Amino acid sequence: MVMNLDKCIGCHTCSVTCKQTWTNRSGTEYVWFNNVETRPGRGYPRGYEDQEKWRGGWELRHGRLVPRTGGRARRLARLFANPELPALDDYYQPWTYDYDELLSAPLGDDVPTARPRSLTDGRPTAVTWGPNWDDDLGGGPEHLAGDPVLRAMNDTVRLEYERAFMFHLPRICEHCLNPSCVAVCPSGALYKRIEDGIVLVDQDRCRGWRMCVSGCPYKKVYFNHRTGKAEKCTFCYPRVEAGEPTVCSETCVGRLRYLGVMLYDADRVGEAAAVPGEKDLYPAQLGCFLDPDDPEIARAAEESGIPHDWITAARRSPVRALISTYRLALPLHPEYRTLPMVWYVPPLSPVVDALSGSGHDGEDPANLFAAIDALRIPVEYLAGLFTAGDPAPVEAALCRLAAMRSHMRRVNLGEPQDPRIAASVGLDERSMHAMYRLLALAKYEERYVVPTTYAAGSPEPQPVSGCSLDAEGGPGMLPDEEAFHAPPSALREPAAGRANLLTWNGRDTAGLFPPRRRGTSR
Repeated sequence: MVMNLDKCIGCHTCSVTCKQTWTNRSGTEYVWFNNVETRPGRGYPRGYEDQEKWRGGWELRHGRLVPRTGGRARRLARLFANPELPALDDYYQPWTYDYDELLSAPLGDDVPTARPRSLTDGRPTAVTWGPNWDDDLGGGPEHLAGDPVLRAMNDTVRLEYERAFMFHLPRICEHCLNPSCVAVCPSGALYKRIEDGIVLVDQDRCRGWRMCVSGCPYKKVYFNHRTGKAEKCTFCYPRVEAGEPTVCSETCVGRLRYLGVMLYDADRVGEAAAVPGEKDLYPAQLGCFLDPDDPEIARAAEESGIPHDWITAARRSPVRALISTYRLALPLHPEYRTLPMVWYVPPLSPVVDALSGSGHDGEDPANLFAAIDALRIPVEYLAGLFTAGDPAPVEAALCRLAAMRSHMRRVNLGEPQDPRIAASVGLDERSMHAMYRLLALAKYEERYVVPTTYAAGSPEPQPVSGCSLDAEGGPGMLPDEEAFHAPPSALREPAAGRANLLTWNGRDTAGLFPPRRRGTSR
């Protein structure tokens, strides 16, 4: 997945729809597989980026990759007392409101109020933190010291940063190429699927040791205290198997998410993650990706069991275009050495806003390129997020975005074209138009290139009748006719008087309400 941060408006629609789909059960009240953070800010859970405290991800020891949580002996010694495990207060105390007080309070002079109550024990609680608490506090001087990325910068940057810019950062599980959560799991419950690279938790094998929670540097593995199992973002694999985009992508208001296939050489992953310099991790991961347009690579992929449809999808992949072709997307915290597979297009809007606020033309190429180089604060902060502190790739990506903006402005105003604008960033006018279409105009089928699933080792894609959770005995336990692509007759005649909301057309109401009984009204 790639997310264009210039288009995120912080509406949290992706978070709400994800939670309603995956974490609306008992024990997951504090769990957000998808959350949107405001930068600068401490994130969710608070300060998750501080690996000196949480010890997540990998580190190099004598040239070897070792989990920061330590070897097997150290993890075994902390099996029953893990001080590096986030507590509930590091996430937030989930709460609801005592709405019954508004309805049942006796008549009096005082206006009744719905006080907050904890969802964990039902007692009155004080609301002091939440999954998107930085929305209103991001950039505030009292919270700057809590941002681990800002903490690594000098005092001048920290004092002036709140006047520079603020942006939103959606986060899901990174589904890394070198996942540390998989490596530290004592029971082997976490695994990375061969066919599509999605990292999942086998609920039958999970024993609730929670080593995966402390081992994940992004803190995107959660513990369900009701079931005693670890849970995490599944990348909506039932939808992906059926050729559908993830729920967060489907419902994104800003249309900032892109899904696609990336071919990579698994034999290079370990070597790329173990490069000595942290600033070399981004180019090292780029070196793992393969070009599906290369006939040799395409032939080798098909010989290894990858269907031709997947190779075709890799050639059309918007993710590949943003990561490898245009070099616009960057990985989140490559210094964790997990080689994340959710990348981000850095925001250009703060630079334009800063220029416009100072009375200059924010889209003039001369002003824009100079501002990118001069505004060291946002570039330095973005480099701390996406390139392990190396500002060069961030500046290059911002310059390409600035060149595209300036070029398309001339096109829209009917001004003569200046080929030097595209040439200054190593592109041509055709590439500028293609990049603009992908970022600003791409339609549904261009943003989401998701082929249907296939069985690893099988030469052809396998037909998918619907959601794999609907199998006999599975959590969904819906009959075949209520699958994702159910025929219209199944929608009109729901089995056992039920309606499947996954396939509801928004009009038929059969199955949505209980049948009317004699002598009663609905």
